Amino acid sequence: MISDIATAITRAAEQVGPSVVGLGRGWGVGSGAVADRGRVLTTAHGLRGDEATVTFADGRRETARVAGADRDGDLAVLEVDTGDVEPLAWAQGDEPGIGTPVLAVANPGGRGLRVTHGFLSSAPRAVRGPRGPRIPGTLEHTAPLPRGSSGGPLVDLDGRLLGLNAVRMDGGLILAVPVSAERVERLARGERAAPRRLGVAVAPARVARRLRASVGLPEREGVLVRAVESGSPAEAAGIERGDLVVSAAGAPVDAVDSLYAALESAGDELALGIVRGTEERELTVRFAPEGEEARA
Repeated sequence: MISDIATAITRAAEQVGPSVVGLGRGWGVGSGAVADRGRVLTTAHGLRGDEATVTFADGRRETARVAGADRDGDLAVLEVDTGDVEPLAWAQGDEPGIGTPVLAVANPGGRGLRVTHGFLSSAPRAVRGPRGPRIPGTLEHTAPLPRGSSGGPLVDLDGRLLGLNAVRMDGGLILAVPVSAERVERLARGERAAPRRLGVAVAPARVARRLRASVGLPEREGVLVRAVESGSPAEAAGIERGDLVVSAAGAPVDAVDSLYAALESAGDELALGIVRGTEERELTVRFAPEGEEARA
């Protein structure tokens, strides 16, 4: 077993290593991955400005331009001369599950290749991103990484790209944000597929329970609407400040994340159940076909 792991790490260093780059200089910046000719992927939270220094495995340094960045989804596409570096292959097939062996690869600030071994510790799931909205399909794994590894690739044992390492959690676990060829192409064109935007500010369920109790209203699970943005889909649907959202798309809303999950999977319409005082209502929120940047 140990010899198999050693073989996998050695193979990854040889196969994947040349496609892994350093960003900035020193340990404090990050890593990235060549995903196409002239394109490098990295996490958006580590970028400063519209340019970045990219250091390739052979020591060559180039200045990259940020072609597109999804700050909510923590993914950025850089345009840079990648020379004859072979892009990483995309993972294909079934979604990886708990126990899938993975390799985390990095080149922190261009200071040299790092490869570690681990396993997925959960099925792909939605996790709150650095700016609030949830990132679906996030991978949690056990492969340890040093400072400056953010933006480096998470690959399977065949060296195929699964995601980009992004966040270090308590207990040593790492979160990797998902990537896909389609998403990268949209970002490179300056576009991004954004979740639906409801246009409300909400309070969590515990606040809603406390406020309803303070005015003598019966306790209900739900999230409380604290404000409604003018001109938003919520306002057009008739949602008002003080409404309690208790269901979305037929499923109970018992936390803010439940509302985010409904928005992520919403089409052009979303059915909401609300309680206004003691009166229960059903409202339909309608979105523009392409949606907008999401905020619940």
